[in-house]
Amino acid sequence: MFDEKIMELELAGRTLKVSTGKISRQSSGAIVIQYGDTVLLSTANRSKEARKGADFFPLTVDYIEKFYSTGKFPGGFNKREGRPSTNATLVARLIDRPIRPMFPDGFNYDVHIVNTVLSYDEINTPDYLGIIGSSLALMISDIPFLGPVAGVTVGYKNGEFILNPSPKELEESELDLSVAGTKDAVNMVEAGAKELDEETMLKAIMFAHDNIKKICEFQEEFAKLYGKENIEFEKSEVLPLVKDFIDSNGYERLQQAVLTTGKKNREEAVDSLEEELLEKFIQENYPDVPEEDLPEDIILEFKNYYHDLMKKLVREAILYHKHRVDGRTTTEIRPLDAQINVLPIPHGSALFTRGETQSLAITTLGTKEDEQLIDNLEKEYYKKFYLHYNFPPYSVGEVGRMGSPGRRELGHGSLAERALRYVIPSEEEFPYTIRVVSEITESNGSSSQASICGGSLSLMSAGVPIKEHVAGIAMGLIKEGEEFTVLTDIMGLEDHLGDMDFKVAGTKSGITALQMDIKITGITEEIMRIALNQAHQARLEILELMNNTISKPAELKSNVPRIQQITIPKDKIAVLIGPSGKNIKSIIEQTEATVDITDDGLVSIFAKDAETLEKTLKLVDSYVREVEYNEVYEGRVVSIMKFGAFMEILPGKEGLLHISEISPERVEKVEDVLSVGDVFKVRVISMEGGKISLSKKKV
Repeated sequence: MFDEKIMELELAGRTLKVSTGKISRQSSGAIVIQYGDTVLLSTANRSKEARKGADFFPLTVDYIEKFYSTGKFPGGFNKREGRPSTNATLVARLIDRPIRPMFPDGFNYDVHIVNTVLSYDEINTPDYLGIIGSSLALMISDIPFLGPVAGVTVGYKNGEFILNPSPKELEESELDLSVAGTKDAVNMVEAGAKELDEETMLKAIMFAHDNIKKICEFQEEFAKLYGKENIEFEKSEVLPLVKDFIDSNGYERLQQAVLTTGKKNREEAVDSLEEELLEKFIQENYPDVPEEDLPEDIILEFKNYYHDLMKKLVREAILYHKHRVDGRTTTEIRPLDAQINVLPIPHGSALFTRGETQSLAITTLGTKEDEQLIDNLEKEYYKKFYLHYNFPPYSVGEVGRMGSPGRRELGHGSLAERALRYVIPSEEEFPYTIRVVSEITESNGSSSQASICGGSLSLMSAGVPIKEHVAGIAMGLIKEGEEFTVLTDIMGLEDHLGDMDFKVAGTKSGITALQMDIKITGITEEIMRIALNQAHQARLEILELMNNTISKPAELKSNVPRIQQITIPKDKIAVLIGPSGKNIKSIIEQTEATVDITDDGLVSIFAKDAETLEKTLKLVDSYVREVEYNEVYEGRVVSIMKFGAFMEILPGKEGLLHISEISPERVEKVEDVLSVGDVFKVRVISMEGGKISLSKKKV
């Protein structure tokens, strides 16, 4: 029934096993990839016909987490997997980014790649396996693919690089690096780091690439034995009618239009010229044809060639004349501005502007109850710091639907969160849950990096004791053959028409996050080194501005809830809670504070203001304190006897106030001077035999 083909490769002391021919046999390409006990199914399929007139490559990459892969049930009412988790969306992006540049120019068939996690051992993560599996599924399919590509993960501990570390090893690592590439070059990087220097980061990327080469050679061998013949495909040439008209009528004018200063002005200049040329083209070639009968394919070809020419002119100006469309040098940052406390009520706020890109960043401080529950294929856990990124259509002067966050919002937010995560204080230092929201109010490139800068400023303005500021910058690349130019602080047009988007974030001490995407098949170590060095200089310049704006955490605002943590002996936990929670409920009712108690005796108190916090601390202390000899307590009379009165001086702790210790004067009857419920101060004068004796007259 099956014609299964299997090959194996030793990688980092484990066996990487790939097979085809047994599962998903109707797919154009299907690979089952196993590493340890993690198993992933990668499939690749294409549409039967190309999309006519498409000016983009219609590639879809899905990454599907199945809870059965770890022996878990999905949450929720329906008990089935629903929409992809944030993690699944981010992994899908991670797989998409190195695969996307590896298709022939002009190939417009719809391509769908699906990666399904069938088994997960919680040691070998499926993310980089998805890159390898997707590449190999394409390699054995009939889809034209310029691969192979492969991906690995790298950790760093005690001066040594770790290939494909487990999640547990990554927790102890100074680096969490994902790299993908071909045999010849790197084409995707994603990293978080504990302020790692540029040289170590570059060595880590090259270490990853050395192993990527082995995996690519392994894929080539497998595809040579078991791959299908690719479908015939040729990129159609531009119609001479269209090309000649635009070249002769619009070449020089478009050269001038693309150099117009200002994003909106430039777009208007380029768009109005296109309208003018298109109208003239129609008049000359189709003078008597009604608008509804104009040949759609030729009109579309006109627009596509006009766009391609604009791209060519912008790239040539940068590459050969070092002339950017806004007049900057290749290493120059756009004008910067940073302000804090721009909003009156939020706990922290900042407005960071770089050229025509602007982030309004807001920080909110909360309790343990505000932590975010993360439920994925690994264990459930709570996040005390998270960042949300919003990109509304008005930020680019457009109209559009505003719904739940898409892949862009989740990806940019994750990158900004990762960059800032390494400077966030520990729970012991700062027991607040921290949420940062970046509202992109203007965008012309590098909005994720503006979110990092704005987020850092916002955190300090809220009083979060971060180690130091974090800044981010995006680098670009224009490359033709061996000629290349690296650009600092790319704007939207340079990102759209360029070959690389290399984002670097960090403190003055080192890198905390890195992300690189390219549109060509790969870049060299030399280009990466230049980009990292230029990014370092730019980062220091931005950090100087940020430190001039605010250099140390501000005082907490008056409307910020107060949190304090104390540790009580474990044997006092039950006393504090009380029977059926009686004691803790009483404290909460009296103060309206939130009180959380962990099994190790950590008590977290969250109160609306300093006065409430002080009151709550006193009540908690009253339940867990031990009675001390000669100490004065405020006691309450609970019962009266002939020989004295029993008083509660701490919750659950009573002592005897003997009739002779009530007053310096003689007392005939206790009930003549005391009543049940009376509250006054008494001193502990004896604790012999575990019995507590009190005195009012010795206070």
